[in-house]
Amino acid sequence: MTATFELYTDSAGDWRWRLRHSNGNIVADSGEGYTSKAKAKQGIRSVKSNASDAEIEEV
Repeated sequence: MTATFELYTDSAGDWRWRLRHSNGNIVADSGEGYTSKAKAKQGIRSVKSNASDAEIEEV
């Protein structure tokens, strides 16, 4: 998969991230706003390190 994490500010001035596939689709997003750019980047790093081997669970 070719995807890019996009870091941006929302209308409330909070930092957010989204993971966009090369075809333009958003495949994941932060789901919450961060008060600082550093915290949003920390969230991206957390997803990259913790979800690489995530299981699929049907609920």
